[in-house]
Amino acid sequence: MPNQQPSRRDFVRTTTGIAVGTSVPYFFSQQRTLADETQSKNDRLKVALIGAGGMGMGNMDSARDMCDVVAIADVDSGRLNHANQRLSGGKADTYADYREILQRDDLDAIHIATPDHWHTKPLIEALLAGHDVYCEKPLTLTIDEGKLIRKVVKETGRVVQVGTQQRSTYDLFVKAIALVAEGRIGKIKSIDVAIGGAPKSPSIPVVDAPGTLDWDRWLGPAPLAEYRHLRDEEGHTFTNCLYEFRWWYEYSGGKLTDWGAHHVDIATWALEANGQATAPLSVGGEASHPVPFENGVPTEIDRYNTATSFNLKAVYPGDIEMTIRNDGNGITIEGDEGRIFVNRGRLTGKPVEELAENPLPEDAVSKVYKGMPMDFNERKAHWANFFHCCRERRDPISDVHTHMKMLNVCHLAGISARLGRTVNWDAQTEQITGDEQANSMLARPYREGYAIEM
Repeated sequence: MPNQQPSRRDFVRTTTGIAVGTSVPYFFSQQRTLADETQSKNDRLKVALIGAGGMGMGNMDSARDMCDVVAIADVDSGRLNHANQRLSGGKADTYADYREILQRDDLDAIHIATPDHWHTKPLIEALLAGHDVYCEKPLTLTIDEGKLIRKVVKETGRVVQVGTQQRSTYDLFVKAIALVAEGRIGKIKSIDVAIGGAPKSPSIPVVDAPGTLDWDRWLGPAPLAEYRHLRDEEGHTFTNCLYEFRWWYEYSGGKLTDWGAHHVDIATWALEANGQATAPLSVGGEASHPVPFENGVPTEIDRYNTATSFNLKAVYPGDIEMTIRNDGNGITIEGDEGRIFVNRGRLTGKPVEELAENPLPEDAVSKVYKGMPMDFNERKAHWANFFHCCRERRDPISDVHTHMKMLNVCHLAGISARLGRTVNWDAQTEQITGDEQANSMLARPYREGYAIEM
């Protein structure tokens, strides 16, 4: 994609229609195919946003040179109106129910930036409705949700980009992968992934939800719970909503899936680039939680419950180990010929220093970026890549298949942490072996009224 706004007339390639392989949700009257998609006289791409919080608005800010936000859905009317003013000058259509957006046939793409427990349901329903989607990470709350997403993507032929924008940070993470792919560190022996720990909270009281928030719908597929909020004397906010949902297993996986979805992703990409196994044999280690657990379930409901500290190891074929720990932030990849470190601030190591005398081939970074255009950088580049792949009908740099390979590791780490024992993984069947209780945690029931309609 050249460094300019693409034409909507060029955006959707007219191809043979790809029919949806399963029945559509009850609220759609008919299926849409690629050939059915219409083109507007407006040259600006039309994007809808589902989830108008900080991530949604920040991501759309990055994409605004390439698109217009024409529709926004959120369960908080205050956030909905704020996002409309900020992203479209108040011109976007607004909805309390995201399903109304899915029925529109004038959209080029949908961006899903809801809390983690609200990713899979609207994503799958958007795919079945015939939309391409840019979805925030982590893509799922469970391993089984990932299996379903991959199946629906394959059946519908839609394009899904996951919001792991480190895969489009060329001067740091993509360059690190290029170093690995070019053999500059040799065979990988171990990877250390530091992602920081999660916070604790005091007891958070039950209070009335804000008048602008539909709390029941915010919970959605998650178990019914009361709204909690506390602001202490120092001005710290504790809640089971908004940004802090990350520290509750009911809605997220804590740091293991929050930052793990970024750094474990780069670590897994390095293994893949080096031709080494990307699926672990087992995951185990130590983890501390701020509340007691029984059978993998927190026994106190009034405070944060995700792991605050952890040192977990994923063991791969060939005795390769990936350590996932809470202290620090960054990825150290050690091979039998060298070692590199990378995070969002720096890329270091002897192989990096040696580039002064022995630079990478000119196409090395482009090769690991699948030979696709490399405009902009970081978030904006990730959006440009998504739009390019929507037009070309190909997998983006962060597709659902590679994403779930690494996210399975994060989910297995979370299961191990909650149960306090090692879990063994069969990558062929995508099942935990020899542990019925752990294997039952590959899925979670959806609350009545919020199941995915297939």
